[in-house]
Amino acid sequence: MKLKSLILGSVAAAGLSTAGFAADLGVLTSLDVCDSLGISGLTISSADNCLQITGGVTYEFQWGNYRGAYNYAGILGTTNTRSTMAPDGAAGTELDWQSKVEAWVKFVGTASSDFGPASVTLKLKEVQSTRWTNETVLDNPDQAAVNFDEAFVSIGDTTTIMAGKKGSIANFGDDEPFNFLGLMGSDWADKGVKWDINLAGGADLGDLDTGGHVIQIVSAVADGFTVKVGLENLDAVDTATAPDVVLGNNSSFAGTAVGVLEYAGEGITAHVTGLAGGILDGTIEAYAVHAGFTGTFDQFKVRGAFAGNTDTTTNRSAWHGLLSGQATFDMFTIALSGEAIGATGLNTDFGFGGSIGATVTEGVSINLGGKYFDSNNAGGADGYQVAAQLVAAVSETVKLTGEVGVYGNVTANTSDFYGAAELAWAPGGGFTSSVKGEAHQNGAYKVTFKAAKEFK
Repeated sequence: MKLKSLILGSVAAAGLSTAGFAADLGVLTSLDVCDSLGISGLTISSADNCLQITGGVTYEFQWGNYRGAYNYAGILGTTNTRSTMAPDGAAGTELDWQSKVEAWVKFVGTASSDFGPASVTLKLKEVQSTRWTNETVLDNPDQAAVNFDEAFVSIGDTTTIMAGKKGSIANFGDDEPFNFLGLMGSDWADKGVKWDINLAGGADLGDLDTGGHVIQIVSAVADGFTVKVGLENLDAVDTATAPDVVLGNNSSFAGTAVGVLEYAGEGITAHVTGLAGGILDGTIEAYAVHAGFTGTFDQFKVRGAFAGNTDTTTNRSAWHGLLSGQATFDMFTIALSGEAIGATGLNTDFGFGGSIGATVTEGVSINLGGKYFDSNNAGGADGYQVAAQLVAAVSETVKLTGEVGVYGNVTANTSDFYGAAELAWAPGGGFTSSVKGEAHQNGAYKVTFKAAKEFK
C-alpha cells in the first residue's frame, strides 16, 4: 500500500467518523490548535477533537571491508565479547555493504472526556535492510512489511490508562556513564547497566520481555513523583507451535508485570523499576530490577545505577552496577566512571574509564579518554581503548569530528590502531545528514552515509 494512499485514507476515515459522514471534508485541510486540549493538529470537527500526524524516514548506507571481528575484551567469560571491526574474506570478494531504510507514520486522535483526554494511537512502521558480506547477500536480509508498531488507546490526565500494542512503561534511564568513551560493560548493555544479562548457553536469564500487548496505568501521585504499573508482553507465544519474534523462549515466560516509581525534582532524577516474568501461567519464572539516580549540584554531576535479574527455574542470577561523576571547571570537563558485573557461579568483572574535555575556542573542543576492562573469568579477556577526539563547528550547519585511538587485548597481547572522521550537516527543517570514514590498522575500513527527516 502506498504511503500517500494510506495517509489520505486514514485522514478521510477519521474525518468521516467524527463529522457524521459529512460530504465536505474541507475541515480536514486546516491546521489549527485544539483549544481545550492545547494540541497542535488537524481540527477534525471541533476545537476539542484533534488529529495529529507525525512521521519520518531514516536512511543508512555502509560500504567497506568490516564484517570481521577483532575481540579486545570478554565479559563474564567467553559468551559476551567486545569487538571492533576487522577485515575478512579473500581479495577480490572481500567487500561488505548494507542499505537500510526505516519509515514510520503516526496518527494520534484525541478528544475530551469526563476523565481527561481520550486518544487512539496508530503507528505504522516499515524497515527494509539488505546486508552483504564478502560480496554475497546474507540469507536473512530484513525486508519487514508495513505493520502496526503501535496500536493502543489511552484516557486520562494526571492518571492515564493505556491498553493495546505499545512500548514499555519501564524506566531504564539514569544509567549512562559521563566519560567520553563510556565503559565496556555499559556499551555491551547498550549504554547503561544490563538487566537481562546473557550467560553461557546463550539464554537471557528468565527471558523477560517488555512492551508488546499491554495494559498500563501511569499516575502523578505527588510533586515530582510518578507511579507506573502494568501488564506487558501479553502476546508472547510458544516457539514449539509458532515463530516467536517477541520472546525467544516458550510460553511459560508469557506476561510481565512491571512496576515503576520515579522522581524528578530540581537537579535530581531517580527511579526504581521492578519486573516479574511469566505471570500468565500462575508461576513467576524470573525477577528483575533496574534503578538509577542522577544528581546535578552546581558544576558537579553524580550518577549511580544498578540492574539485576534472577531466573527461578535455574536458580541463576546476575547483576550490573555503575558509578559515574563529572565536574566542569571553566573550559575543562573531567569525568570518571566505574562498573562491576557478576553472576551465579562466576567471578566479578570490573571496568574503569575516565576522560577530560576542553573547549579550545568557540565551536572547537577536544576530548581525551580511555577505558579498561578487567576480566576475572575463564575465557574472558582484559582489554582497553584509548582515544583522542576533535569536534569543530565549521559553520552553523556543518560539524566536523575526527578521532584517533587504539583498541588493545591485554590477555592476547594484541592491539589495533584506528582513525575516523565524520562530517555532519544540519541545514534546518529537521533534516540531518552525515558521512563518516573509519580505517583500522588490521586492514578493516568502512564508509557510512546517513540521512534523516521527521515531520511533526
